[in-house]
Amino acid sequence: MKTLFKTVLLFLLVLTISGFSQVKKGVIDEKTIKEVINILLSQYGDTQKFRIQKGVNQVAEFWQESDGNVEEFKKFCIENFAGDENKQKYLFDKFEYYNEILNGYLNEMMIELRLPIDLDWGKTEPIDLIMGSYNPFAHLYDDLFANKYIFLVLLNFPKYSLQERETLGADWNRLQWAYARLAGNYTARIPADVNQKVSDILTDADQYISEYNIYMGNLLDDKMQKLFPDDMKLVSHWGLRDEIKARYTNPQDLDKQKMIYKVMERIILQEIPADIVNSPQYKWNPYTNETYKDDKKVELQRENDMRYQKFLNAFNAMRMYDEYYPDYKTHILRSFEGGREISLKKVEEMYEELMSSEQVKQVANIIKKRLNRDLLPFDIWYTGFRKKSTIDEAELDKITKAKYPTPEAFEADLYNILLKLDFSEESAKYIADKIQVDPSRGPGHATGSLIKKFKARLRTRVGKDGMNYKGYNIAMHEFGHCVEQTLTLYKMDYYTLIGVPNISFTEAFAFVFQSRDLEVLGIKDTDPDKKYYDILDNFWKTYEIMGVSLVDIKVWKWLYEHPDATPAELKQAVISIAKEVWNKYFADAFGLRDQIILAIYSHMIDNPLYLPNYAIGHIIEFQIENYLEGKKLGAEMERMCAAGNIIPQEWMKNAVGSDISVKPMLDAVNIALQKIK
Repeated sequence: MKTLFKTVLLFLLVLTISGFSQVKKGVIDEKTIKEVINILLSQYGDTQKFRIQKGVNQVAEFWQESDGNVEEFKKFCIENFAGDENKQKYLFDKFEYYNEILNGYLNEMMIELRLPIDLDWGKTEPIDLIMGSYNPFAHLYDDLFANKYIFLVLLNFPKYSLQERETLGADWNRLQWAYARLAGNYTARIPADVNQKVSDILTDADQYISEYNIYMGNLLDDKMQKLFPDDMKLVSHWGLRDEIKARYTNPQDLDKQKMIYKVMERIILQEIPADIVNSPQYKWNPYTNETYKDDKKVELQRENDMRYQKFLNAFNAMRMYDEYYPDYKTHILRSFEGGREISLKKVEEMYEELMSSEQVKQVANIIKKRLNRDLLPFDIWYTGFRKKSTIDEAELDKITKAKYPTPEAFEADLYNILLKLDFSEESAKYIADKIQVDPSRGPGHATGSLIKKFKARLRTRVGKDGMNYKGYNIAMHEFGHCVEQTLTLYKMDYYTLIGVPNISFTEAFAFVFQSRDLEVLGIKDTDPDKKYYDILDNFWKTYEIMGVSLVDIKVWKWLYEHPDATPAELKQAVISIAKEVWNKYFADAFGLRDQIILAIYSHMIDNPLYLPNYAIGHIIEFQIENYLEGKKLGAEMERMCAAGNIIPQEWMKNAVGSDISVKPMLDAVNIALQKIK
């Protein structure tokens, strides 16, 4: 599921991409810069030469007329340079204190303001959207440049490019990493009005997606029969996809899967009647696209490409930042080289290696045999390798609804869940006390605190009759996020290093928790080949989400080539790209061409270029799971999380002893294929 990065962490990410600088040149000339450097060198000597040169140039890079004239620039640098290690460390400790206050309380304000639109509190009103899109962070960096706070950081702590961090980082101690991350937090000077506009646009897209529900009991087949319960309401895409997954327990449910797939096609093509979305007023046959009210056929207007208008809005929002980053002029480059600190080229190479592997067709053939039919497009979500696929979801619903009738009941059980996941009693209590569970309006998400005073929020859907299995499965995923968020905040040696290297790592931990959902319920899988089925399951999930995220990447490339595209043109591009990716990587394995299913994910609309985090997260998850064999999850997760926000490859080496790679997964699949033939 998604975490709440659209308004809080996505905004912070834009401001903390290391190695970037503003487009607008500073007003300080080279002569003045050299003069100040020489003055400081005469005071502190050559031992501080690197820091002095870096610091003065970093301040000059951002200094504008509004910050003062040349003499004020000189005075600021000369009076505020911390000229020895003790003074630098003392200043760093001050920044640690103030940054936690600033980030922590503003983050909490944003979370509280969004409660009416994030939680299931009934109908949202215009005022809720106005305040939910208000961004308390929007003016923060303007203010901190104006009062010289950020200039103090830039003067005293060097920034490093990604290449420098990769080259030098292996030899850095924890304090050196913290120093590097501190300066890396301030690498662009973006106007407050731009930040607020972006926040407004992303909040609007999030609201659109959060309320994109389909009333399943109103769907009709060609015999005018209903296939789903009257009270079933599923959000797109998450709920629809998970319902397809749930139906592999019973071959008789194939018609239900086909109907959901047709609903997805109508959404992608924007042929779905607008009044079907989030409304129980009409009945709808997704095959014929006919609609009915009181058993009489009525004509309804299609959604009219609103899905792609929201996508365009998000694209244009991210483009607002382009002019402030001359080294990485697109959201694509900022997302990979900047935010993830993994190059797009490296990511695409990993995708190619796995998706073009001979193992894909071999696993597809196994699925075909297990289903006893030809593969269909939605079999990208086949779940039959896991034990839950042999258990009717209605039975799982009974278990979870009885166990968790309310969000509070799940929250009360967090301690016990952690014990079942091999956390110590002390750690389980420590972590569980710092997580709050709420009923989500959308599919579910996790929001961590940024200060050691507030709890992480775990959100999942909870019905009036309790938490069904889908909600529980999502809750376990979000619980993984919350545990990571808690550990990397409360047990971090330096505030500057809180978190993990990028979003893929928190997704990896969320997947680790989610995969243990049945185990936590006490449903054991005693199959001696369980290990090998789990490998195939993980491989198939990774294959699927790589295809989805590759579509996302290619669409963003297309958008930058066609920045003036209309919603209709974007729709056609998305459909064309989805078919292109399908035909290259899925058609041979499935025996089908020109399928568009890879374009259904809602993240494409409301969470710009988030999807690659899942694909990379699955790769990381597999390597973590491989390492965890025979070890206790709790102790190992605490150890891994303690590394904090260092660069990805260094984190992985510390965690599992190797770089991020798909090779371990492919090798494991080869063994699994031999074992289960």
